[in-house]
Amino acid sequence: MSINADDFEFVRTMVRAQAGIILEPGKEYLVESRLLPLAKREGFASIEELVAKTRAPLGNGLTQKIVDSMTTNETTFFRDVEPFEALRKFVLPELIERNKQTRRLSIWYAASSTGQEPYSVSMLIQEHFPQLLSWDLQQLATDISPSVLARAREGKYGQVEINRGLPANYLVKYFSKQGNEWQLKESIRKMVRFQELNLIRPWPTMADADIVMIRNVMIYFDIEAKKQILGRIRRILRPTGYLFLGGAETTMNLDDSFVRQQYERAGCYRPRIAEAA
Repeated sequence: MSINADDFEFVRTMVRAQAGIILEPGKEYLVESRLLPLAKREGFASIEELVAKTRAPLGNGLTQKIVDSMTTNETTFFRDVEPFEALRKFVLPELIERNKQTRRLSIWYAASSTGQEPYSVSMLIQEHFPQLLSWDLQQLATDISPSVLARAREGKYGQVEINRGLPANYLVKYFSKQGNEWQLKESIRKMVRFQELNLIRPWPTMADADIVMIRNVMIYFDIEAKKQILGRIRRILRPTGYLFLGGAETTMNLDDSFVRQQYERAGCYRPRIAEAA
């Protein structure tokens, strides 16, 4: 049940306009694999019928559902390890010392998916920096997809998700078994606030952040969108703050106001002004 050329062009144009996601020619197989299950759930016999209904003046919310389906929500607990080691060894100790007078710390997870990243940091804080629990600790996690945000708020994960990156001692300490799933304890869930946000649309007013984690999402955007997003981050990241990107991402040739930190494979950057702070 392959997608025809006109429907592929319609989907790739719509997804780029709505979410900034680039679908290059040759990605038809990806669109088919993502949209066929959606078509079946919505009661259509084919992708062609799904797209035809979406093209209609009243698409009954299908545009958002297609964008949702085309969004890559790949994430794991403690994904890539090194960024979390950098947080534990260098970043959080430095910020705790720097902010000890105000006792405030703000972290923004800009593409949080089903919540494993913000919950990983929350567990790390509980384990290694319990003093932050008495601070004004603000953790905002955002994503474009309402469905993944709903899952993140619930904090329930299947065995495959649990097996991907979660240390055994964290599973015992912070999760309880519920049928075939594992429920994250409320003490961790309540540390994070989830909110819908589209990175390529205007952002709401946001508090200044000490740490911004926007890992493994900008690889899907074009150069202009990347520049725009980094420019916006620069305005909300405190001069003494830290920016974390994915392993295949960089600020190089996009925004020269950031300096890479020499934490091994952590993808960590700071504003240039922080070098003199």
